[in-house]
Amino acid sequence: MEGKKGISEDWLSLWIGLCIFVLGLGLFAGLDLLGWGVKTSVWTDITKALSPVSGTLKGMPGLTSLLLTYVFMLVIMEIGAIVMGVNVGRFMLGFTLVFWIGFGCWLLGHFGYIAATDAAKAGIGWSLKLTGEAGFIVALIVGLIVGNFFTKLAGTLQEATRPELYVKTAIVIMGAGLGVKAAEAAGLASAVLFAGLCAIIVAYLIYWAVVYFVARKYFKFSREWAAPLASGISICGVSAAIATGGAIRARPVVAIMVSSLVVIFAVVELILLPFVAQFFLWTEPMVAGAWMALAVKTDGAAVASGAIVDSLIRAKALAVQGINYKEGWILMTATTVKVFIDVFIGVWAFILAIIWCAKIECTGGRIKAIEIWERFPKFVIGYVITFLIMLFACLGSPNILKTAKAATAEMDIFRGIFFVLTFFTIGVVSNFKKLWEEGIGRLAAVYVLCLFGFIIWVGLLISWLFFHGVKPPLAS
Repeated sequence: MEGKKGISEDWLSLWIGLCIFVLGLGLFAGLDLLGWGVKTSVWTDITKALSPVSGTLKGMPGLTSLLLTYVFMLVIMEIGAIVMGVNVGRFMLGFTLVFWIGFGCWLLGHFGYIAATDAAKAGIGWSLKLTGEAGFIVALIVGLIVGNFFTKLAGTLQEATRPELYVKTAIVIMGAGLGVKAAEAAGLASAVLFAGLCAIIVAYLIYWAVVYFVARKYFKFSREWAAPLASGISICGVSAAIATGGAIRARPVVAIMVSSLVVIFAVVELILLPFVAQFFLWTEPMVAGAWMALAVKTDGAAVASGAIVDSLIRAKALAVQGINYKEGWILMTATTVKVFIDVFIGVWAFILAIIWCAKIECTGGRIKAIEIWERFPKFVIGYVITFLIMLFACLGSPNILKTAKAATAEMDIFRGIFFVLTFFTIGVVSNFKKLWEEGIGRLAAVYVLCLFGFIIWVGLLISWLFFHGVKPPLAS
């Protein structure tokens, strides 16, 4: 959902993410500018659940830290609302509700009986052992309830219901933490980057052609419908469908319908596939991470599923084998592959624009390189910047690693909150009844056939070929 005027959500996510990143770098100059951010711990006594992330601020009450976090996020998001040109008052109300409902879900997900990986240590008899990331699942479920059964509330939240903005901002911030992790294990990081690039090239050259053929041959869709549908199903959901629609000059309704369909199935995949991966792939954690990126559509759902898989597989490996993998590497794999996919969107849109102009529409017009830039997902630039700055800084000066970890830990507080907002708002926009009434049944048939017929399984095969045997580093 873009503003009526002003900059796009894509650009805004880049600037908000970089703003938080720069504030986090204050630690290197002795300025703790984000240390008041609220840290949520696994709890059985709720009074001990909240605290400031910085150890130097232990005397600050947890509720104070939470209020400061809310005020900070409200201010930067309100500035974002202004530059996007949306209704500031409605956005303020909507964001306030989205934040507090989302954070309530995050807090509930940290309840000991849900999240504790060691029940005895937590002083309880049992636990689901889902870690605190269970808050993502709680947020998604609550969002689905709001979106499908409390439509008036969903309408109130509409101005601030922007899952793509939240997840893209989170990914920009995430780049910093992944850069530090990569510096600690540079060999593994480079292997993940290379394998991720190879995997998406192989996967999507297969995916797109087959989906397009099925839509045209067996469901008799026109090219106008088949191309965005193929991109939405096979590449990266909403962003790919919109970019492809623009490249071939499809009517706006085409991208809207395909995007709506993508959201529905992304929710279904998000609920099911992480648990399938935990059951079958817990001994191959990096395969599971790559599979989430290749199978689950939209940035939000794919990266979110990577976060869930990260927590589920680490918890099971610890419980069954006593292996304690470092947090974030499975998520890094999913995110890295997904980012390569996002880069692929701009290139593929440009290729389709050339094909449509030269061979199908036959307008004879020239396609300029600027079109790649116009369709290129700008938040990827932020992810690359934060990743490379922290990676090269830590590789060049290993003595700063401790400070870098502390800085990215503070940034990650906000990354986690943006992820929670992503989960909740994905649920809110997934009004299944309304989308069905819009006539997406036939499109859904193509989606079901292609997604569950071969995309998921081809993605699994490719993930296995490129990531089989690759393990995350162990936690110290």
